[in-house]
Amino acid sequence: MKPEPLGFFEKVYEVARLVPYGRVTSYGAIAKYLGASRSARIVGYAMNSSHNKDVPAHRVVNRNGLLTGKHHFEGTNLMQQLLENEGVKVIDNQIQNFKEVFWDPSKALLDETS
Repeated sequence: MKPEPLGFFEKVYEVARLVPYGRVTSYGAIAKYLGASRSARIVGYAMNSSHNKDVPAHRVVNRNGLLTGKHHFEGTNLMQQLLENEGVKVIDNQIQNFKEVFWDPSKALLDETS
């Protein structure tokens, strides 16, 4: 019996679970990795629905390093607190060293397979 193919949200969750501790990625980077480069907004919807699924959604931000999904976390600053606990510096909902902590799944996962 063949396993059921994963739905798009589940594929998003699989990629999000690979984001290393202390690093972040973007909605668009996940969408691009999954071959759906114009689906960044759908990745955002997946992150909004990821509660209770063991997904580090706090590590997924917008393309400019803004914590646009913070309103979907319990508490006012939980997303920021989770990132700061991992050593990511956040000021005014903006990741300060975004280029240094950015993790691109297309590059990272490609490097692992080569």
